[in-house]
Amino acid sequence: MTNMKNKSAAPGTARTPAALGEGARTLEQVAREAGVSPSTVSRILNGTAVVSDLKKQAVQDAIAKLGFVPNPMARGLAGGRTLSVGVITQAIDSPFYGAALRGIEDELDPAGYSPLFVSGHWNAAAEARCIDVLRSRRVDGIIVLTGRLTDEALAACARSLPVVVTGRNLSAPGLFSLNFDNFEGGRLATRHLIELGHQRIAFIAGDQDHPDATERLRGYRAALEAAGIAFDPALVVPGEYHEVSGLLAVNRLLDGAQRFTAIFAANDQMALGAALGLQRHSLRVPEDVSLVGFDDLPTSVYAIPPLSTVHQPAYELGRLAASAMLQLLAGAAPVAEMPAPRLIARETSRRLHG
Repeated sequence: MTNMKNKSAAPGTARTPAALGEGARTLEQVAREAGVSPSTVSRILNGTAVVSDLKKQAVQDAIAKLGFVPNPMARGLAGGRTLSVGVITQAIDSPFYGAALRGIEDELDPAGYSPLFVSGHWNAAAEARCIDVLRSRRVDGIIVLTGRLTDEALAACARSLPVVVTGRNLSAPGLFSLNFDNFEGGRLATRHLIELGHQRIAFIAGDQDHPDATERLRGYRAALEAAGIAFDPALVVPGEYHEVSGLLAVNRLLDGAQRFTAIFAANDQMALGAALGLQRHSLRVPEDVSLVGFDDLPTSVYAIPPLSTVHQPAYELGRLAASAMLQLLAGAAPVAEMPAPRLIARETSRRLHG
């Protein structure tokens, strides 16, 4: 076996980044190759250099020739930043939050920032630990997707680190909140069923510790009241925003011999579970029971039959949250607003006959 120790590359052969050294030495190699100072290379990489296009091209050519890979962490630390944003979601495997995370990633990436994702699992203590973990990673800001941290805890965090929070209306220095009109969405879904002739409308609610869930229930009740339909608490059953809870909610309604011709589920996942529960009881959607969900997940259009729902753009939520964070980091007042909810009528809701 040939001993390669201390063996230098032959003249004219390509050298790997390892052969050129790492860190400052590699930056110096680029500078020497381009005929500029190391500080100029650093400023060009950070986008803060005021130099000619000729010098910028010389640096880019040197980087390509030498195989130099800029270190984002080092570049960020040089400017007092790590170029990373912490993101506290509640369930990474959730189709709704998954779309929002993709939106965050797509917005941060062109700006040179990387997201660090952690899950709070709808637990305030776990979310607080997530905050500590992200602080230890020296993130430049934190995006919180809904969650159960108190307004006071979020405002306290924002005193030392920019914070964007979704799912609530909150005002504090260094903090921007982004909310969706869940009340109006709940009202639209219920009104749609009322306009189709339904009066016995069951509601599968989300966890009432979630502000969005309470607002959707409030919208449901407001639509009933506006139509002169008495609210029946026996038609409201709890759910937990996942498919199994929708199925169990239908079982509970039918086991209690409740009479209903339509169901409004507070999210699409519970609506899909409810559809399965109805099918297992030999009830057809929409011939026997009309069904409306909430969120308009990408999979909802492929349900059998395609699900009527309220459109809440999860991907857009993520992009807007990330955009607001970038504006905060730039020292600007964020300008971002969620679109208004829209009722998407598909094939699970139909006019009541008989």
